[in-house]
Amino acid sequence: MSGSLRGRFDRLSTGSKLFLILTLALLPFGLVLAWTAAGNVAQANRALEQRAEAQTGSAIQSVESVVARNALALRIAANGALRQANSDPCQTTAQTLALTPAVGRNFTLRDTNGLQLCTAGIFQPQRDNLLVAPGDIRTWVSNDGHQLFFKVGVINGTATGALPDTELRQAALASGAHFLTFGLNDSLHDMVLIDSPVASGAELLPTITRSRRIANNQLSVSSVTRLPRIAEADRVLIFLPLLMWALASLLSWWLVQRLLIRPLRHLQRSVANFQPGDGPLALPDRRGPAKEIDELGQAFERAVERVEHSEREMGVALEGQRRLVREVHHRVKNNLQVVASLLNIHGRNAGTPDAKDAYSAIGRRVDALSVVHRNHYAELEENRGIALRPLVTELAAGLRGSAPDSARAISIQLDVESLNTTQDAAVAAAFLITEIVEFAMLHEPEEPIEVVLRRTGDLTAALSLTSPVLVPGQEQVNPERKQFERIVDGLARQLRSPLERKLGRYSVDLPVFPAS
Repeated sequence: MSGSLRGRFDRLSTGSKLFLILTLALLPFGLVLAWTAAGNVAQANRALEQRAEAQTGSAIQSVESVVARNALALRIAANGALRQANSDPCQTTAQTLALTPAVGRNFTLRDTNGLQLCTAGIFQPQRDNLLVAPGDIRTWVSNDGHQLFFKVGVINGTATGALPDTELRQAALASGAHFLTFGLNDSLHDMVLIDSPVASGAELLPTITRSRRIANNQLSVSSVTRLPRIAEADRVLIFLPLLMWALASLLSWWLVQRLLIRPLRHLQRSVANFQPGDGPLALPDRRGPAKEIDELGQAFERAVERVEHSEREMGVALEGQRRLVREVHHRVKNNLQVVASLLNIHGRNAGTPDAKDAYSAIGRRVDALSVVHRNHYAELEENRGIALRPLVTELAAGLRGSAPDSARAISIQLDVESLNTTQDAAVAAAFLITEIVEFAMLHEPEEPIEVVLRRTGDLTAALSLTSPVLVPGQEQVNPERKQFERIVDGLARQLRSPLERKLGRYSVDLPVFPAS
C-alpha cells in the first residue's frame, strides 16, 4: 500500500508536490484555529441578533408609549375642561396641555351627542360619528397614512387628538435598530414610518420580521430589521491562520510559476507563433531549470519536423488532385462544345425545317449545359459555387445567337443580382431559362423576354421569366404546350420548388449561398 502511494506521489508534478506537502503540514493547525474562530463568530452573530430583537421591541414600545402618553394627557386635560361649564373648553384644554411636555397640541372636543364644541390647531376631524365611552380609547390611521388619530372618552363628551408620522418615526428610530420597514396598520389603512432602500450588497444580509398588537389590540405594528454581521476586517483577523495557510499555498504556486509555468508559456508562445513554411521551429534558448521542459522542447522540434514533411507530401498530392479535377472539367467543357458544334453543323445541312429546328433545340440545351460547366470550372478555385449573373448573361447571348431566322431580333432583357448557387441548381435553372426562352422565340418571336433574379432570403432567390407567350392553362388545346409545361414542371421539381404560374410570368425559387 505504501509503495503504491509513493509511486503516485512520484508521478505528481513539482508544483503539486510542493502544494501537497505544505497543505499537509499547515492545514491541521489552520483547521483547529478556524474552528475556534468560527465558534466565536457564531456567538458574536447570536449576540447581534439578540440585540436587534431587543432594539425592535424597544422601538415598538416607544411608539406605544408615545400614543399612550398623548392619549392620557388629552384625556386629563379634556376631562377637566368639560367639567367647567362656564369656561372655554378648548382654551382650558390647550392651557393644560401646554404644561405637559412632549404631547400634541392639535385636538377637537365634542359633547356626548357627538356635536363639535371646538377645535385647536390644524386638525381635520375624522370619524365624527364615533362615540367613545368615558375612560375608553379608540385609535385609527388617517386615510392618507400620515397621521394617527386617537379618541378618548371623558365626562360630558369626547376628545380627539392626532399624532403626525414624523413624531412616531422619531420614536421608532430612537431605538437604534436597522429597520428596513416599520409601520402601523388599523386593518383599514397603513402608516409607513420607515422604508429604507436596500444598499448594494445589503440584500444578502439576513433579516427578522416582527408583528405586535398595541393600543388594546386596535393597531398592529410590523417591522423588518436587518441583522448586522461581523465586519470583513474582523473576519480577516479571526481567520488569520487560514490566511497564513493560503499565503503558503500562494508561495508554492509562485515557485511553480517561476520554475515550470513560465518556461512552459515561453515554449507554448514559440509553438503558437510558428507558421509552416517560415523555416524551422525556433524555441527559446532559456527553458528553465527543469530538465523535463527541455526534453519537451526537443520533442516539439521533432514533431513539427515530421508534420511539415507530411504536409509537404499532402500538398504535392493535393496539387496533383487539383490538376486532375481541372483537367476533367476542361475536357468535359471541350467535349460539350464539340457536341454543340457538331449539332450546329448537322443542323445547317439538315434536309427539312423540322430537322433543323430539332438540331437547334438540342444544340441550345447542350450549349446551356456547357455554359454551366464553364462557369463551374471558372469558380472552382474559390469554392463559392457558380455565379449566376455571368452564367445567365452568357446563356442569353448564346440563345440570341442560336435563334431561328424569324426570332433574330428578339430582345432578352436581364435584371440579375450577383448571386451564387450549386452546380445542380445552376443546371436546372439554365435548362429552365433555355426551355422558356426557346418556347417564346418559336411562338412569340417579336415580343421581348424579361429574366429577373432577386434574392428573397438568406438562402433563397426568385427566378422570374416574363413573356406574353406564358399563359397557363392551355395544355389541353395544344399538345406542344402540354409537352412544354411538363418539361418546366420537371425542372422546377429539380429545384425543389413549385413553379408559380401567372399570366405572362413564370417564377420559381432556387437555393443560393449566403451573402458574403
